[in-house]
Amino acid sequence: MNTQKDNLKSKVKINNLKVENAYNPLGVDAEKPRFSWMMESDLHGQKQTAYQILVASSPSQLSEISADIWDSGKVVSDVSVAIKYNGDTLEPSTKYYWTVIVWNQDDKPILAQENAYFETGLKSMDGNKGWSGAKWISMDGKDANSHGAPLLRKQEKLYGTVKRARLYISALGVYDAYINGQKLGIIHEGNESPTMEFMPPGWTNYDSNINYMTYDVTPYMKDDVVTLAAVLGNGWWNSRISKGREPDGLTNYYSDEGNELALFAKLFITYEDESVHSVVTDINSGWKAADSGPIRSDDIYDGEIYDATMEIQGWNDTGFDDSEWNDVKEHDFTKAFPNATVTAFNGDTAQVIDELDQFPQSITYYNDVINKDSSKNGRGAIDIDSKRTILDSERAKECDVTISDEDTVIFDLGQNMVGVPKITVQGEKGSQIKLRFTEMLNDDSEGADGPQGSIYTASLRSAKVTDYYTLKGDAEGETYQPTLTFHGFRYVEVTVVSPNTSVHLKSLIGKVVMSALEETGSIVTSHQEVNQLFSNIMWGHRGNYLWIPTDCPQRDERVGWSGDTQLFANTALYNMDAAIFLENWMEMLTDSQEAYGEGNFHSASPSGRYSDFMGVVGNGGWADAGVVVPWTVWQMTGDTTIIEKNYHAMKKFMDWIYSQTGETYRGPGSIGDWLNFEGTAKELMSDAYYAYDAKLMEKMSLAIGKQEEANKYSKLFERIKKEFIKNYIVIDNNGKLTLKSTNGSPFNMPNFYSSADVEDNSQCALLWSLKLELYENEDQKQQMVDLLVENIKNDEDYKRTHPDSNRVNYAENTLSVGFLGVNVIAPVLSEVGHSEVAYSLLLQDQMPSWLYSVKNGATTVWERWNSYSVEDGFGDVGMNSFNHYAYGAIAEWMYKYMAGISNDEARPGFKHIHLQPNIDQNKRLTSVSGEYKSLYGTIKSEWKMKGDTLHYNVSIPANTTATVWMPTSDQNTVKVGGKLVREHNEMEVIDYKDGKAILKIGSGNYVFESTIQNTKENN
Repeated sequence: MNTQKDNLKSKVKINNLKVENAYNPLGVDAEKPRFSWMMESDLHGQKQTAYQILVASSPSQLSEISADIWDSGKVVSDVSVAIKYNGDTLEPSTKYYWTVIVWNQDDKPILAQENAYFETGLKSMDGNKGWSGAKWISMDGKDANSHGAPLLRKQEKLYGTVKRARLYISALGVYDAYINGQKLGIIHEGNESPTMEFMPPGWTNYDSNINYMTYDVTPYMKDDVVTLAAVLGNGWWNSRISKGREPDGLTNYYSDEGNELALFAKLFITYEDESVHSVVTDINSGWKAADSGPIRSDDIYDGEIYDATMEIQGWNDTGFDDSEWNDVKEHDFTKAFPNATVTAFNGDTAQVIDELDQFPQSITYYNDVINKDSSKNGRGAIDIDSKRTILDSERAKECDVTISDEDTVIFDLGQNMVGVPKITVQGEKGSQIKLRFTEMLNDDSEGADGPQGSIYTASLRSAKVTDYYTLKGDAEGETYQPTLTFHGFRYVEVTVVSPNTSVHLKSLIGKVVMSALEETGSIVTSHQEVNQLFSNIMWGHRGNYLWIPTDCPQRDERVGWSGDTQLFANTALYNMDAAIFLENWMEMLTDSQEAYGEGNFHSASPSGRYSDFMGVVGNGGWADAGVVVPWTVWQMTGDTTIIEKNYHAMKKFMDWIYSQTGETYRGPGSIGDWLNFEGTAKELMSDAYYAYDAKLMEKMSLAIGKQEEANKYSKLFERIKKEFIKNYIVIDNNGKLTLKSTNGSPFNMPNFYSSADVEDNSQCALLWSLKLELYENEDQKQQMVDLLVENIKNDEDYKRTHPDSNRVNYAENTLSVGFLGVNVIAPVLSEVGHSEVAYSLLLQDQMPSWLYSVKNGATTVWERWNSYSVEDGFGDVGMNSFNHYAYGAIAEWMYKYMAGISNDEARPGFKHIHLQPNIDQNKRLTSVSGEYKSLYGTIKSEWKMKGDTLHYNVSIPANTTATVWMPTSDQNTVKVGGKLVREHNEMEVIDYKDGKAILKIGSGNYVFESTIQNTKENN
């Protein structure tokens, strides 16, 4: 026995083995899959110096001696993220086993203990090769928009004992699939209950690409016959969600007449004798179809109509007589879009997340409206039946209520969420109930659309957001959960449609659906409202990451806005393991570049809808997502794959801008700082983003070895900067700087945009000028900093000297930025030494501010700073989402500066970590605990002020290093583990600067403390 090696294994572990950022994935189509792992140890200074990856065709061959697929050999490297496979071509539909050996700083080898594997998909992109003759099939004789979700089925005899079975499946529309009567889900090893996916295969640019899903269906194969069946829903394929309009852009695949739904599948069976058998969708092997099932209609916006009296027993199981069903036909998709690809989905699918279930907190009954004459808006108020209304949350959670056709009952789940209801009801056969969903209840303001206390639906616009369920009359009760639609809601209104009828509602649960990304970040502070804000940000993120990054999950929109995506991307990557999710969306944006433009990126993707929003082509702040998202993913992961995949498209975009504006070095145009409270010329915003693109392109070009291109973009940035300074910076005879953010025009839109008048020295203009260093010298920089701080503080002197500014209408320490300034404002303030102003902004609860919505009852982030207030009621109904994650981008600052967990731009992916806690000097927050699970391991940063002593605990993952900026008013008081830092050999004291001791440390856990005097106590 090697005691030393065994002892090392017990203290240092190699785990979290992933391929393509997933544990033991199926359906991997990448030619060179990416491997990653983590080194885990509580010992100080542990690091990787080399690795060896082994890939084998069986577990028995997985060793240094016998690995028969790939042996990387010992590679001297400390990188454990995105190591690309470099062996022979991988075969389709094949399972491979792999492991990794890591050498530590003492050149001691450590073998990963996990049994890891990955399985390839069909490794085909044309929808033909590898599919064994599968066709896109539709129900014959069914009009595209006729009632009834198509049911398709096929029964096939098996010819032996099944060893392994895989299902490859896709749809034009969405599907619920079944094998031998069991609903298909994701089978996890050692877990009997499958995870249920939601509306697969998601949304893509159907004319360019469709994803297929891969499932291990071996556990379903228990008899000598297999029955494959599916229900098809309209999804995004046959819905007005994809409908474009001039001048925003039209969608190639959308049809007003309706798009026929289709199924595409291959069930690949391997028997114990290694013979194989394929069951595919085709038109001549017995597939049958009907539309007489219980789902009578389904729509993403409008809801689902389900008639349980029309359920067809056994339709999806073996032995069902389908002789009266229709035949199937081949869909014309491949003829209409011959170049469209069919590729394996890579990433986390949308799923029903059971652990996030939401239960009623109160149940309100009413059947009349009162006080119409005395109410402020003449709409009156609901007449609450106090005897039956349940306000106790524990009783409400039990949800054991009876509803008659004269009642209206409102269930408050307490949390705005995205998903579907799950109800259990009891009543007579044929009784129908209606469920409507909303985020808010009406008040008595002018903006209300009904009596006070009723559900507020005006903000949903044309979306009906209503489900209907007709009971089958089961005496024991029956359960319904929609599968072909989703809603954004906190409140559920239930009524009985059938006259002279009562229904017993035994249970109502809000089932949360989202792309099932691992949550990797958390923030907890001593300030309860800030904690609520962070919770709101997380819930908004969950609700709006559903297959794609959307903008609002409730109204008739729900599209992949690129502006929202780029400004929230950094926050998203802290909150969740979102790299592959954003990588997938980036491919859609690149597809859209080809399908809907001549080189520019677009305002939304997928589909052509809003591709050029309001006719603005290459929309600054939106189109630039094509550059910003790859940069952000690279910085947060250290993986350059997203840059390499999209570099050509990014370069094409930069060339397109130059083709539009040439040597003026101006941006192509923009709708500006959306929903701001202080106007900034849209031209300035477009120019700033052009400069930002050039700067990022220089750095990304260097990262992938394109030195010549990097030089080109460096020169481009300098030319844009020179023109920016000439166009916007004015210095008077006294040396006073004015940033002419009025040099242009605001973006004017009727009604719901309500753009503020442009002003010089606007917050957004100053922020971007400082972020990109668009000034000539330090004096100009300092003047900009002073102007910014004065604008934000907005005290009486400022208001008196700026009587024409929109700022006079708002409180001190408020922000005035919209979408394009919200993720920039706090980080820039901290970077220029004004974290105390950033804290004042964070903690402000007057409008506009982040805590304003919290004060007014928000449980998610809102679209507008003033979407609702108790004083003024609802914002403009034309555009007023109560679940809209963009303003949640403040969490980027909360992670990076408040908690202090930041990546090092020079060494991306948290290989080297910057720990830079910015404490609240005024002690309004006295503690912050932040945590982030990077690809190298979990980083913890926790600080607490007790009197004049700062306690700071950190945890640095193995195989990383960190620089710590430890706040202190006296460098001689900085200690770690109770001893002065200079007495420790495990760390290097680099400098003492600007009230911070700068230290370099290796991995491990550390307890720091220092003295900070002259801070103010919270009153």
